[in-house]
Formats: sequence, structure tokens, C-alpha cells
Amino acid sequence: MTRAIVLFGHGSRDAQWRAPMDEVARRIRSRVAQVDVRCAFLELDRPALPDAIAELVEAGAGSIRVVPMFLGAGRHAREDLPRIVEHCRHEHPTVTIELEPFVGEDARLLDLIATLALE
Repeated sequence: MTRAIVLFGHGSRDAQWRAPMDEVARRIRSRVAQVDVRCAFLELDRPALPDAIAELVEAGAGSIRVVPMFLGAGRHAREDLPRIVEHCRHEHPTVTIELEPFVGEDARLLDLIATLALE
């Protein structure tokens, strides 16, 4: 496996909180079987991002896209996440690790949310 995606969220003690992220991961897998998809979390849930990336590298990933599942760019998205990704790049220098914009920056998602609110 050469391509991988990590859906990154804050995390919660409530197990139901992660259900939408797990569902996004399932939908990605159903569309492209050749892409390994994992969920990872900043805190309160497992795995942590460095652990998920290490697992993907061990499984043979040559490139990893980290997709922050945040609607807004709070401190975690602006400061903590880039620092963690940079650490992972240092730990795995032969792997390309891309940090995508957080999902709340995508106009398509914002349009969908507006549509849902108006229905």
C-alpha cells in the first residue's frame, strides 16, 4: 500500500463522538480500496496521530494525507497539529506527509451545511 489518509479529530471520552469520522473512513474505503484510511486523535481517544502514522508507515505507506476534521481553525488546528505533523515528518523522513487544510475551509462543505440548515 503506497497511499494513506488519516482523518484527524480532537477526540472525546464519549465513544459516539467519533462515529461520523469512522463513517467517513468507511466511505473512503468503499470508494478506493487501495487507500489505507485511519482515524487519529489529538487527545481523549486513540490512536494518537504519531501512532497512526507509524502504523501506516509500517504497513508500507509511502505518502500520507492528514485531513483535519475541524470546522473552525482553533488553536489545535493552527498550532498543535502542524507541530505534530512536523514531528512525524522528522520521524519518517522517507515518507511524504501532507497536511491538508481543515475541512471547514472547504466551500463545498460550508455550502452543504447551509443547504442542510435550510431544508
